[in-house]
Amino acid sequence: MLRDFRFSFNVFGIPSRQDLQELCRRGESAGFHTVFAADHLGAPAPFPVLVAAPDATERLRVGTLVLNAPFWNPALLAREVASTDILTDGRLELGLGAGHMKWEFDAAGIPWTSFGSRARTLEKTITELERLFSGDLAALPGGTAPQPVQRSGFGGSGPPLIVGGTGDRVLTIAARHADIIGVAGAYQVAGRPPGTFRLATAAETNERMRFVRGLAGERSGHIEWHLLVQMVVPTTDRRSTAEDIISRFGTETTADEALEMPYLLIGTPEQMAEQLVAARERWGFSYVTVHEPYREAFEPVVERLRS
Repeated sequence: MLRDFRFSFNVFGIPSRQDLQELCRRGESAGFHTVFAADHLGAPAPFPVLVAAPDATERLRVGTLVLNAPFWNPALLAREVASTDILTDGRLELGLGAGHMKWEFDAAGIPWTSFGSRARTLEKTITELERLFSGDLAALPGGTAPQPVQRSGFGGSGPPLIVGGTGDRVLTIAARHADIIGVAGAYQVAGRPPGTFRLATAAETNERMRFVRGLAGERSGHIEWHLLVQMVVPTTDRRSTAEDIISRFGTETTADEALEMPYLLIGTPEQMAEQLVAARERWGFSYVTVHEPYREAFEPVVERLRS
């Protein structure tokens, strides 16, 4: 069964509290369902952003896309999550990832470990949060530790959990635990510094979706599938625009492959809406996020798909 679309955007900066809240009001008015904060050095701290955003809106949800699990102690993270869920009236969605930018670990003085080690940290963080949310937080001395408002994720003890990735390890973790799974469209380029990515082809997306759905088994029908769109490019000439994009990025991707990718939206608002409808039918993607610089360009697409 195909889900209704949900739309979201992430924020990269906060010039002021007023600017952030005005951005959220405009987003909600345009039909977006969620605003996300990232977890990168050089970007705003995520939880203060998420607490400030709902004050200006009626129903806009908030979330992390995604927290870098190796940066967080699970007990301290549980406190942040529970407090934020309370202060946002249960609007929080918690995204967790294994981390992929080595320079951030170096700058923060956190050891950069193998991907397998970071993936194990991600799963341990998830299981520890579930344990803490299920009652151990309330059992701490003093008995006043906050508990999440929502009971839809983490085994029915916390907010919805988002996990996304491309590799077998992270997608296996997602299949076991996540309520929302993002089959990410970014692949690390072999032999290049960590954080140097290329976009996945439609064929690679097919394979990754088969892989994670197979692991999720009966859970698959209850999972919401998330798509992070990397670019929204309005144009009346899709092919020429696709050719220009791939030439600027120096990729070996063909124009036909670029136009088939779900991670690039190219065309008129009607064509981009058709792209997303096709992606939902083909892969199940119904929760669509765009980067904040593309929010305005994406609004006409949201309007068409809402109606």
